[in-house]
Amino acid sequence: MKFGVVTFPGSNCDQDMIYVLETIMGQEVVNLWHKDHDLQGADFIVLPGGFSYGDYLRSGAIARFSPIMEEVVNHAKKGGYVLGICNGFQILCEAGLTPGVLLHNNNQQFICENVYLKPETTNSLITRNLDTNKALKIPIAHGEGRYFNTEDAIKELNDNDQVLFRYSTPNAEISEDVNPNGSIENIAGVCNKERNVFGMMPHPERAADEELGNTDGRLLFESILDLVS
Repeated sequence: MKFGVVTFPGSNCDQDMIYVLETIMGQEVVNLWHKDHDLQGADFIVLPGGFSYGDYLRSGAIARFSPIMEEVVNHAKKGGYVLGICNGFQILCEAGLTPGVLLHNNNQQFICENVYLKPETTNSLITRNLDTNKALKIPIAHGEGRYFNTEDAIKELNDNDQVLFRYSTPNAEISEDVNPNGSIENIAGVCNKERNVFGMMPHPERAADEELGNTDGRLLFESILDLVS
């Protein structure tokens, strides 16, 4: 599988993602610039974390109009895979590729810490091999990560099995006490109805290298590659 990682002005996790996909997972990776109009044959597009365009207006609001996003949207509409992490998730929401919005954390502060995630479904490319009874330790680093949607939309997400992850205890128990940012129903990641576009606030690429003492995030990448290998 060929991956394309997009770099926007202000991206700061693009090289981390390229390192994990290329060096650790052994995949072909191309670095895509925000002004590009060509995905260079990539099968799977990743929008990485960072502060695209300085997070002016709203996080992801300007990046959504980058030239490359026209190609990303077309790729997704044709069934191509897209993953947005942190700022990338914000961009996906702004582009309408994933449902909902990301608001300022309820404490109005930037949060950088390890959290635990409970996989909520195995019916997606990035979670298909995960144990829904086992929490993953994955870091977060964001100021606008509070997932929000309307009551009816949340019901639809749950009914359609579109919630990928929820913030949890180390024992995979869902509790408001471990909700780091005030996200509705502890939601940390969702997919679109077609199940080919995935957004999540936590950073699996920061938990994929043995040198960092945590490889829980690698399980997501292994899940992706297991299906297509």
